[in-house]
Amino acid sequence: MSKKNKKYYVVWKGHHPGVFESWEDCKAQTKDFKGAVYKSFSSFDAAKKAFKSNYKDYVGKSKSFKSELSDDDLKKIGDPNLKSICVDAAVSGNPGKMEYRGVDTKTKKQLFKQGPFEEGTNNIGEFLAIVHGLALLKKNNSKLILYTDSKTAMSWVRKKQCNSKLERNKANKDMFELVDRAINWLKTNDYSTTIVKWETKAWGEIPADFGRK
Repeated sequence: MSKKNKKYYVVWKGHHPGVFESWEDCKAQTKDFKGAVYKSFSSFDAAKKAFKSNYKDYVGKSKSFKSELSDDDLKKIGDPNLKSICVDAAVSGNPGKMEYRGVDTKTKKQLFKQGPFEEGTNNIGEFLAIVHGLALLKKNNSKLILYTDSKTAMSWVRKKQCNSKLERNKANKDMFELVDRAINWLKTNDYSTTIVKWETKAWGEIPADFGRK
């Protein structure tokens, strides 16, 4: 990895909390640790500062989050609509263990969670999360909107197809069965839910974030 693209990993909750210079070191501290909280940063100084702070300031929306966008840009974007749900996915490796979930944007209450699935990708997880959210909202006859931070997944949902190049195998059989069900749902159901891109640069991490970027 070039110095320009190097990442530093903060582990707030893990076997040994700290700042680590590689994903493997970070993974060693979080693997099999229930409730692990970690996140990557583009510089050591940023990671060091984050480690000394409350992880809630970096994982999910926080009142102390400070956007780097200009005031004019922030005004154009506005605030998130709290009458909504948010979905997100996380994967350890590429491919790797994948899970996804949906939460109430305002209360952060978890509405659903699936996984982990073996040998998945983040894009597949984001796709499944959106469809799961759409199905839940339709079932409840809800008028809430749905936020996602994945343009790729939004495109897949619009096209009613999963364009992943990941090959199917024994390990990811269960995940792909869920993908097939999701595609079938999109092709056989109408929905009125508005899917909106979460503006991370303006609002911070999406509330459904797992804190594993």
